[in-house]
Amino acid sequence: MLNEILGFFLLLVCFFGITLAHKFFGKAGLFAWVAIAVVIANIQVTKIIEVFGLVTAMGNVIYGSIFLATDVLTERYGVREARKAVLLGFFVMVFATITMQLTILFEPHESDTISPAMAQVFQFMPSAMVASLSAYIISQLHDVWAFEMWKKKTNGRFLWLRNNASTMVSQFIDNVTFTLLFFVVFNPDFLALLGWKGVFEIFITSYAMKFVVALLDTPFMYLNASLSVAE
Repeated sequence: MLNEILGFFLLLVCFFGITLAHKFFGKAGLFAWVAIAVVIANIQVTKIIEVFGLVTAMGNVIYGSIFLATDVLTERYGVREARKAVLLGFFVMVFATITMQLTILFEPHESDTISPAMAQVFQFMPSAMVASLSAYIISQLHDVWAFEMWKKKTNGRFLWLRNNASTMVSQFIDNVTFTLLFFVVFNPDFLALLGWKGVFEIFITSYAMKFVVALLDTPFMYLNASLSVAE
């Protein structure tokens, strides 16, 4: 049960991290969280774990927290600011990847012992990066749009509804986009190896984790919506 317990604490760290960033730095803190989470999620995804008997990659929890950050931005500061945060995350993701790809090309000194491990972590497959970037930008922009759409339809009521409805659908879109691009379009050999059943199991496991994150972030959505923040 160690992984399950650690996963719960990681969830709390992310939610409280967002809340503290918002409290002390206002919308700039939420922008910073999006940028941090994008980078960390794409490092964590290289670690494979087992939770509740299911094998999955890490990164789902902190990646899922980005939806909370953009929902808070939409609620408190408007669609324009939320979209700016999404684009900032995309920018950071692209240039973090480019700079690290250049970094691992440098010839290490004979005393260096870290370079092989760094290359193993950051030498992503191009197809994985394209699939990840595409899934991120499509799902996050949809989340901002859907949150605002539900806000208008409910006349600003039922915060829990627009928070969960927008996030859960957007995370489904994220999973579908990444799965189709990575396994079907770019890497049909993986599809042949795993079979549709194997790919579906990966899809369900990762979405289930993101679904739980979306469900449990609701109290923190209400907390951030009413928080007195620094500007």
